[in-house]
Amino acid sequence: MTAPNVSVGADTEQPLNVLNNSISNYPPKNKSKVLETVSMAELYDTVYPSKPPLIDSLLYTGAYLFAGAPKLGKSFLMAQIAYHISKGIPLWDYPVRKAAVLYLALEDDYRRLQARLYRMFGTDGADNLFFSISAGNLDSGLDEQLHEFMKQHTDTRLIIIDTLQKVREVGGDNYSYANDYEVITRLKQFADSYSICILLVHHTRKQGSDDKFDMISGTTGLLGAADGAFLLQKEKRISNAATLEVSGRDQQDQKLYLIRNPETLLWELQKAETELWKEPPEPLLEEIDRKITVDCPLWQGTATELAVWLETELQPNSLARKLNVLSGRLLNEYGLFYKRERCHEGRMIKLYRGERDGM
Repeated sequence: MTAPNVSVGADTEQPLNVLNNSISNYPPKNKSKVLETVSMAELYDTVYPSKPPLIDSLLYTGAYLFAGAPKLGKSFLMAQIAYHISKGIPLWDYPVRKAAVLYLALEDDYRRLQARLYRMFGTDGADNLFFSISAGNLDSGLDEQLHEFMKQHTDTRLIIIDTLQKVREVGGDNYSYANDYEVITRLKQFADSYSICILLVHHTRKQGSDDKFDMISGTTGLLGAADGAFLLQKEKRISNAATLEVSGRDQQDQKLYLIRNPETLLWELQKAETELWKEPPEPLLEEIDRKITVDCPLWQGTATELAVWLETELQPNSLARKLNVLSGRLLNEYGLFYKRERCHEGRMIKLYRGERDGM
C-alpha cells in the first residue's frame, strides 16, 4: 500500500506513466502465447491499491453511464455532482471525497453554463471545477487532450462527458454490439489507468422494457462494458419528481426518489427505496485503530511481531493475508495505511496514519 501523491482526493498512489495506455490503442496487444495466471494463494499474498468511492455508495472509479430522456435535467444533475465533488460537500446523504473535476459540456455554450451555475450555486465558485464545450472524438484527439489535462491537473478524479455521442467516432458501424462494447472499454481503460471515474451522459430510447436499464439507447454492449449505470426517469415530463436508479459492479442496486427545486433547479433527495447494507465492524481493524495513535503513529515489524502486538490468536500468515484483503477498508474507514514489503530481514509490515503517507 503506498501513500497518495497525485490527487487531493485520492487515497492511493496512482502512477503517471500511463501514456502508452492510449484510448486509441485499445485493445492492448499481447504477443505472449503463455496465459498469465495468478493462484488463489498469490491473490491473498498481494496488497492491491484501494479505490475509494468519489461519492460513498453512489459513484466509484471506472466508466459509468448516466442515461435519461432528452431535456430531463441530466445536465443539471451532472453540474450538481461535479460541484459537490469539487467542493467536497456531501451530496444528499452521501459523503463525498474532494477532488478536481473536468466537465465536457459538449451540448452547451459558456453563457448558458454561467447562467445555469449561478442559478444553482450563486457566486460561490470552485477553482478545481473545469469546463470545456469542445473536445476531439475518440479517433481524433480526445485521448491526447485528456492525457494532457491529467498531467496538468493530477488531483482530478472525475471526468464528465456530456454527451457520449459527441465523442464517438464519425462514420462506421457505430451501433453494433462490438463497437458499443469497444467504445466503453476504451474509456474505461483510460479511467482505470488514472484510477478516476469517467461519467458518460447518454440518452434512453422511447420504448419501455421489463429491465429499465435495457432502455439505454444503443446495444447492450454499452452497459456490458461499463462499471455501472444511472437511469433518470420521470413519470410525467411536466413533473418535478423523478426516480434515479443505480446499478454497478462495486455497489448495491438502489432506487432514489428525487424532486427538482423549481427555483434553484437543484435535484433534492426525497427518499431512498433501498436501505444500504453496511459491513459489520471488524474487531481486528478496530484494534489497529486503537493502537495507532498520536503517541504511536507508526508500527513496523514482521507478521509474527504484529500478531504478538495485537494479541490475536490468528497465525502470522493468516493475519498478513487478512490485512492484505482488508487494507482498503483500513484506509477508507480509519485513515490508516498498510504496507507490506520485502527487505533483507524478510517481509516487513508497516502501519501508519495518512499524515505519514510520504513514507
